Amino acid sequence: MRLPRRLLVLVAALLVPQWVLAQTDPSARQWLQRIYSATQKLSYTGTFVYYHDDQVETSRITRLVEASGPVEKLEALDGVPREVIRKGDEVVCYLPATMTVKVDKLAGRKSFPAILPEQINELSEYYLIRRGGVERVAGFPSQIIVLNPKDGMRYGRKLWADLHTGMLLRARTFNERNEVMESFTFTQLQIGGNIERERVRSQFANKWKEWHVENSGAEPANLGDAGWTLRAQPPGFRKITEMTRTLGGTPGVGHMVLSDGLAAMSVFIQSSASSSSPPGLSRQGAINVYTRDLGRHRITVVGETPAESVRFLANAIEHRGR
Repeated sequence: MRLPRRLLVLVAALLVPQWVLAQTDPSARQWLQRIYSATQKLSYTGTFVYYHDDQVETSRITRLVEASGPVEKLEALDGVPREVIRKGDEVVCYLPATMTVKVDKLAGRKSFPAILPEQINELSEYYLIRRGGVERVAGFPSQIIVLNPKDGMRYGRKLWADLHTGMLLRARTFNERNEVMESFTFTQLQIGGNIERERVRSQFANKWKEWHVENSGAEPANLGDAGWTLRAQPPGFRKITEMTRTLGGTPGVGHMVLSDGLAAMSVFIQSSASSSSPPGLSRQGAINVYTRDLGRHRITVVGETPAESVRFLANAIEHRGR
């Protein structure tokens, strides 16, 4: 018996994975571009809540865009006092409880609300991007944008953007079971307007000279010169920087950063003798950490990615002459 053509097409469609059939919505991609532009070009100040593993943390963030570049201040409003001042890729963290100042460079690391890359179009190769409905967040009507991963190497995301400015108001990260791994939500936000420069200055700026200073000493490096290579990289992830740094008081730790534009993974290479963490997998919120020993070295991969990704990357590290 000959089946009708329409029935054959329907059966064929059911046999094809849905992400193959679906296409990224061009208007959703335009919204991602609006979000990126807003978080980079606008000055703002507000309070947001970070949720993970049944824990809630509240922070205040102020970003001031000046002719010399943006300056950002993040203040922890819960628990142990902490202030973080960021200018470019240099980050200074003030910890008054221990009278400590930590100075670091966080190349490739993005934080809420500036979580999107400049090259938005590249995301559609590994995420299906679509527009959702409109909801209110912190008093702002906002457009929902959903990013569904095409493989198991990355998490899904759901973003809420202010209809007027494109500013990111809420971001949620989902695992493969559609469970919320972590969530950032503004509860109060001022976009633009008069934001005094004093609000991005640390209240501890005049005291730190009396404190203990810990400098990561991060310097660009070619880890291949020391024999380190990547046999393979998770699909869509590219190496964006290599360096050496001081980590936990140990100098000369190798550090690679890989990213797919949205999610990032860091590889740390150090002597086994200088690391006290046990091998294996651990997780906090959306962050997975996988550690293994390679000869006399300890390999640690940290990523806001599924366990499969960090394990894959850790096992892809090789050392010539081992």
